[in-house]
Amino acid sequence: MKILIVGSGGREFAIARRISQDSGVERIYFAPGNGATGQIGENIDIKDFDELANFAKKNSIDLTIVGPEAPLTDGIVDVFKSKNLRIFGPDKNAAKLEGSKVFMKDFLHRNKIKTAKYLNSSDFNEISKFIETLETPIVVKADGLCAGKGVIIAKTKDEAKKAAIEMLSGKSFGEAGKKVVIEEFLDGFELSFFAICDGKNFVSLPVAQDHKKLNDGDEGPNTGGMGAYAPSPLANKDLIKKIENEIVRPTVNGMANEGNSFCGVLFVGLMIVKNEPYVLEYNVRFGDPECEVLMPLIDGNLAEILKNASDGKLEKFKLKDEFAVGVVMASKNYPYSKSEPEGIKVDKIPANTHICYAGVSKNGENLQASGGRVLVNVGVAKTIKEARDLAYKLCDNVHFKGAKFRKDIAYQALKNA
Repeated sequence: MKILIVGSGGREFAIARRISQDSGVERIYFAPGNGATGQIGENIDIKDFDELANFAKKNSIDLTIVGPEAPLTDGIVDVFKSKNLRIFGPDKNAAKLEGSKVFMKDFLHRNKIKTAKYLNSSDFNEISKFIETLETPIVVKADGLCAGKGVIIAKTKDEAKKAAIEMLSGKSFGEAGKKVVIEEFLDGFELSFFAICDGKNFVSLPVAQDHKKLNDGDEGPNTGGMGAYAPSPLANKDLIKKIENEIVRPTVNGMANEGNSFCGVLFVGLMIVKNEPYVLEYNVRFGDPECEVLMPLIDGNLAEILKNASDGKLEKFKLKDEFAVGVVMASKNYPYSKSEPEGIKVDKIPANTHICYAGVSKNGENLQASGGRVLVNVGVAKTIKEARDLAYKLCDNVHFKGAKFRKDIAYQALKNA
């Protein structure tokens, strides 16, 4: 089987690393990939969807897997399907679950799926009146894609109004903020729930937990994610069943009933309040860094699983009885500004650990950190503590100037251990 993976981050590296272990996979291409993906397959520099589809047809690609959200919301799946090419991911209409927070919130309301009390609007007077009805803090979201940064937690009502004005004016997030969502703040703990879907059926993956804040103890600014672990003991069997029955199944059914059948990875960002799951957001692809800890836990032939899902023939598959912890190593100035490229040195890779490379480029034959989230160090073991210890053992063996990483990934799962 020949595979094309669209994207350039640690998520795409992780998917490729896992699929390269499957029997029957003979070649993997990346569009565009990063400095390390050449270790697994071949990078191609094609951005135009039609050209990429032509490449897939010419090279007899059996399955294309889309990593990031932007190509999905921009319609890459529609282009590939119009040329009778197999591709794993939702089409443009289904991808609106992530591409538009207004669409998402209204979908939840139509399908009676639990979420925070909210208002969608571009009218500041209406927004201002709604803000006055809420307790603080208040959540203000830009409607469109903002690379994970279009959410403001306002501590006062005046701060919420100011954030809304700046979004509506285009000052904060350009066109993405011309319509905003105002929400009540839900106080609980967050979980990331993933399911592979084929349009009608779904198979749940281990429940993961991401760590968004830059610093230990969940302090500092939000980032794209500084680490993750799975499965989370914070999600017991009863909670998982509740999420599947009250959120995932109504989502898959609701999308199909509205003519937007969802095929791909459904990623539900949840807030758990008094053991009740509320939807914070949908994403229509694997999370990053959650993907890096989910890939080692999937048993069976992942290439075949995703191929079957693309064909609407998803079958149940096994999950390994293990835990995975991933620790992100980021560049010196992340997330504030760009950093100078720095050489990466790896002393050794301990058993049951591996590196998923993201923000890296080639300098001759050597890899260098090129900024942002550079790599994810992953440990896999029979307990969370063992997996966490392995991930940090690998961190001790990876070096580049200015490297920063959190020292407390998986702390919520381990604080009572």
